[in-house]
Amino acid sequence: MLKLLISCEHGGNEVPAAFAHVFPASAKAILESHRGVDIGALALAKTLAQQLRADAYDDNTLTRLLIDFNRSLHHANVFSEFSQTLSESEKQSLIQRHYLPYRDTIEQTITQWIVQGHDVLHLSVHSFTPKLKGEVRNADIGLLYDPKRALEVNITQQWLKQLRQHTALNVRCNYPYRGTADGFTTTLRKKFPTHYAGIELETNQALWQKNAALIQQTQHSIAQALAVTL
Repeated sequence: MLKLLISCEHGGNEVPAAFAHVFPASAKAILESHRGVDIGALALAKTLAQQLRADAYDDNTLTRLLIDFNRSLHHANVFSEFSQTLSESEKQSLIQRHYLPYRDTIEQTITQWIVQGHDVLHLSVHSFTPKLKGEVRNADIGLLYDPKRALEVNITQQWLKQLRQHTALNVRCNYPYRGTADGFTTTLRKKFPTHYAGIELETNQALWQKNAALIQQTQHSIAQALAVTL
């Protein structure tokens, strides 16, 4: 049996009071932009979890500009240009109180399901800005996966087929990022060489800037295509 787990590492842009000094008033616009939060990702993650009756880990709403839950601790951008100014004790506080509990809980759930004899699909939900550094992103949806892992290939190709057959969405694989770049799913693949599939769902933020009816329809279409796939 395949178990579905949904996470959202960049779902919010909250800053705890203890770290408010890191962000000057001039950073408010940045916190509210795609740099501070994956716009639309949290709402999509919640919709997918509800419609697919999946376990969801979507309660992490700290801004990625404080600590990036989707980066390894050794990654240069796990702390942003704002949070790099924190003391070592403050950084350790973020790691111990927020980063590790979030990632460890998900890892423990996956471990438990695999021990019980299940395969696991971990869907990590993100979004990307329509234009970055002058480049227009030519996709509505990106499915990021590791081409060397058979379970991920199978699920991705079937989901891609459903999305292309039943929606007008422009769907691409390993775009606008590589599925094997540093990320939470990449780390978990190393810990779970079998019985684990980690796929990042990247959606163009332009999809979530339409009216409520179109947003709801798009969310439902993505969920339905995955439901048929599974």
